[in-house]
Amino acid sequence: MTSMNTVIVQLPTSDPRATPRIIELSPGQEATFGRGGPDCPVNILISDQAVSRVAGRIRAVEDHWSISNLRAINTYVVENPEGAGEFIKVSPRRGDMPVPFEFARLVIPVTEGIFSLQVFAPQHLYLDLEASGWDRPGQQTVQAFPLDESAKYFLVLVAMCEPALRDSSAVAIPTAREIVARLSPLTSCQDLTVAAVHFHIDYLASRKLRVKERDDEQAPRCDWQRAALVSLALRFNLVREEHLTLLPPQRIPRGRDHIGV
Repeated sequence: MTSMNTVIVQLPTSDPRATPRIIELSPGQEATFGRGGPDCPVNILISDQAVSRVAGRIRAVEDHWSISNLRAINTYVVENPEGAGEFIKVSPRRGDMPVPFEFARLVIPVTEGIFSLQVFAPQHLYLDLEASGWDRPGQQTVQAFPLDESAKYFLVLVAMCEPALRDSSAVAIPTAREIVARLSPLTSCQDLTVAAVHFHIDYLASRKLRVKERDDEQAPRCDWQRAALVSLALRFNLVREEHLTLLPPQRIPRGRDHIGV
């Protein structure tokens, strides 16, 4: 039976029909990865000349896992597939670096492309502040970013963040005209105009998220505002993948036989 504190490492398989091999690590246990050899066995074999014989180590802790980069030159990357492009870099010789993601992808460069592992950490611990006594009575704490998720400006913000939430490599942010087209199927947005979208963006920037003005005459104000809003909203999890359900279903282009996520 798998323990609640078990870290699960899922190894890649070339056959999509095959059951992936997994390694379970209890707190304190570790698994090494690398090219291995007769005198240096590893738990996870990566048969590639660009990978040293013992390239790194995954170690299970109580409610997370850590990684050590045992190489002197290559950097590894740990991605959050469920986030909005979050990742951390594991520098050469970095030891026991804590990984904050419950579900992560460890990416290791090889001679042709990359080698990746899926790592599932235990469910993170969240405190009951009222029961623990940390939530003290007194003057009420205000929200740093007081967003109303039922407001139209929040729909505009979600629409701006949608490309990055669906594809962490996306860099294009929808224009005001594209936001109008994206939201128009909603009953509440059938009268939405480009001018209204610009108003909501300016309201978000000046009142709700309070992004700083840029002294850049070459960049149109609306462009840097949209970029700053998306960056801040994703960085502080103000807009998350679950908010995509507020948007209309995506239209599938003709000739496509798959359904967008």
